[in-house]
Amino acid sequence: MRTKFTLLIFLLVALTGCSRSPGPLEGAWKADGLVPITIAFRPGETESMGMIEHVDYETKGDVVTVTYKDGLMKGTSLAFKIVDKNHAVNSMYTLRRIQ
Repeated sequence: MRTKFTLLIFLLVALTGCSRSPGPLEGAWKADGLVPITIAFRPGETESMGMIEHVDYETKGDVVTVTYKDGLMKGTSLAFKIVDKNHAVNSMYTLRRIQ
């Protein structure tokens, strides 16, 4: 009985860590950086340069981490710090909301 309870708690913690929701990143953003691009963050996916990639999102405080599940970025995670509702930053990009 105790083992089942421990397993249930573990599963609940694991499931709450990742989400399909982009939270405060949801929408279209212009990325100013080495390569200026437009990125759309939608539930379970991102789209940029005509490519749709499946992702998981994790939000901790004012940081949203995007982990790519397929495509060119598979296995890569990018963390974006939310500055305000229209700006987010990471080491490569400054994002400005366009939608």
